[in-house]
Amino acid sequence: MLEARLAAECEAVMKQSSASFYEAFRLLSSPRKEAVFVIYTFCRMIDDSVDEPENAFYTLEELEERFEALETAEGHFIWPALRWLLASFPLGKEPFRTQMGGQRMDRVRTHYRTIEELEDYCYRVAGSVGEMLLPVLHEQPDTAITEAGIWLGKGMQIVNILRDVGEDQQLGRRYLPLELLERCGYSVEEFHDGRVNEAFRLVVEELSTLAGEWFRRGLQGLHTYPADSAFSIRLAAAYYAAILDAVHANDCDVFAKRAFVDDEGRKNLLRGVLLEMAAAERTREGHTGAELAPYGGEKHEGRAELASHESEKFRGRAEVWSGLSSGHGLSDESRPEEPPQRLAL
Repeated sequence: MLEARLAAECEAVMKQSSASFYEAFRLLSSPRKEAVFVIYTFCRMIDDSVDEPENAFYTLEELEERFEALETAEGHFIWPALRWLLASFPLGKEPFRTQMGGQRMDRVRTHYRTIEELEDYCYRVAGSVGEMLLPVLHEQPDTAITEAGIWLGKGMQIVNILRDVGEDQQLGRRYLPLELLERCGYSVEEFHDGRVNEAFRLVVEELSTLAGEWFRRGLQGLHTYPADSAFSIRLAAAYYAAILDAVHANDCDVFAKRAFVDDEGRKNLLRGVLLEMAAAERTREGHTGAELAPYGGEKHEGRAELASHESEKFRGRAEVWSGLSSGHGLSDESRPEEPPQRLAL
C-alpha cells in the first residue's frame, strides 16, 4: 500500500482541485483509490506548470527531467508516490510522456484550424489520462477497453473546452476549430467580442454532439470492469455530462458564465447512478423490467432525463451519455457500436 502520508497529500490535491472527480473516485477500493489520487496529482502538476507557472512547484521541463529519473527523484511527495504507482500496477511511463507533450502544445499552439487538430490535442492531454487509469481501474484491459478509455477522456476534454471558452479567450486561446466556426457562420471577430448568437449556439451544439459520441464509445464495455471502478467511471461521466447541460442552461454564454454542477446536483447524480446500477444488477439477476420502474420508466422525453429521477433541475445529456436508464444499464454487451466522430482536469 501507498504510505499513508503520501496518499493523504495526493488526496488533498484532488479534493481541492476537482470536487466532481474526487466525489466520483473517492469510493474506490484500495489500492485503486490511492492510485487515482497519485495520477490526478501528477497530471495537475503538469497542467499547472503550463497554465499557472508562477504558482507551480516545478516547470514542465523540471517535471520531465525528474520523471525520466524517477528512481532517484526527490524533493516532493509526488516522486515516491509515482514510484509506488508504477511498481504496483502494469502501467508504463509513455502515457505520462504523452500528457506532458500535449501540455507543451499549449505554449506553441493557441488556435486550432480543424477538428482533427483538436482531437489530437484532446488525445494528448486527456485520452492519455484514460491510458493511465485503465491499468488501475480494469483488471485485464484489452485493446478495445483501452480505446474506450481514450474516447472517454477525449469526450471529457471537449466538455472542459466548452466550459472554459471565456477563460481561454482571455488568455488568447481558441480551441474551437476555425473550420467549425466557418461552417456554422460564426466569425473570429465575433469570438474575440464574446458574442453569443445562434451561430455560436450551433458551434456549441456541434461540439456537444461530438462529445456525446465520444462519451458513448468511452462507456462501451463498462460491464467488464470491477463494480467499484464501473461506478466511479459512470459517475464521472454523469458529472461531465451535467456540466455540459449547465452550459446549455446558461444559453451557451460560456464567455460570461462558468458552467458547473452544484452540491445538490452532484448528490442527485450520485443517487441516480446508484439507482441505475442497482437496476442493472437486478436485470442481470433475471428480474423483470417492471421492477426497474422506480428509476426510469419506459421512455424519456426530449434528449434525456438526468441521472436522478428525483431532480427536475437538470435535464439533458447526463442520462443519455451515461446510459442512466432502465434500458441502458451496465450490461451493454449487446449495445451497437457507435461511429466515431485536457482528464482533463
